[in-house]
Amino acid sequence: GGDTSKGCILYSCVAHKDIILADYSLKQGNYSKVVKQILEQIPNTKDNKMSYAFESYFFHYVVSDGITYTCIADESFGRRIPFAFLDDIKSRFKATYGDRGKSAVAHAMQSDFSRTLQKQMDYFSNNENADRIIQLRKGLEDVKEIMVSNIDKVLERGQKIELLVDKTETLTTTSLQFKSKAVELKRHMWWKNAKLMVLIVVVVIILIYIIVAIACGGALLNNCIKSETPPPPSPPPPPPTPTPPPITPTHTPTLTPSTI
Repeated sequence: GGDTSKGCILYSCVAHKDIILADYSLKQGNYSKVVKQILEQIPNTKDNKMSYAFESYFFHYVVSDGITYTCIADESFGRRIPFAFLDDIKSRFKATYGDRGKSAVAHAMQSDFSRTLQKQMDYFSNNENADRIIQLRKGLEDVKEIMVSNIDKVLERGQKIELLVDKTETLTTTSLQFKSKAVELKRHMWWKNAKLMVLIVVVVIILIYIIVAIACGGALLNNCIKSETPPPPSPPPPPPTPTPPPITPTHTPTLTPSTI
């Protein structure tokens, strides 16, 4: 909010290559689309600072350690305060996330760092002490040494940029944008965790199988299967053969000679 007649910072973002990690816009406009077009053309392999002029705006950026810190400001706002803002954002981002930005997905830091962008944009745009503190701060690079170029020089031939800025309506849908991006990030993280859990379960099953296979003498688990199989039942004994009854001798009378 605040008086923007002297100009202000309209949009800011932190990006890795052309992946926007967090951003905030003061008013409605197609900032992120325009910034993404420009980020695709900016080399991020070496530290660099530069300003591009287009229409009545400036696109300022600082590349530091592979991360690009960017803002769009009114031309009337000058360049000293926007670059002080970018240096401030750079310090806060590095202190909070370290090198995590180099491997993060799009809008990974949106839910937290967009609030920092909003707060610092408001401070540097509207607080009268901001410019005074900047001038007193020693060692700040003179913005006159930072090159200014026309935006057409960074674009590919035939590529056009049209920045659409709502001059009257403030951004009332910011909270909805935050919420939708947070939900999208949450869903992405859920799927990532689910895939990881499935992978862990599969690895554990494979390890258990390998351990059992070693203990059971091979992939077919022959030893364990044999020891667990009960022996086949022994065949029933053959029925006893009947014994014939004993033969009792018949008594034959003995003939005695009769006396005559």
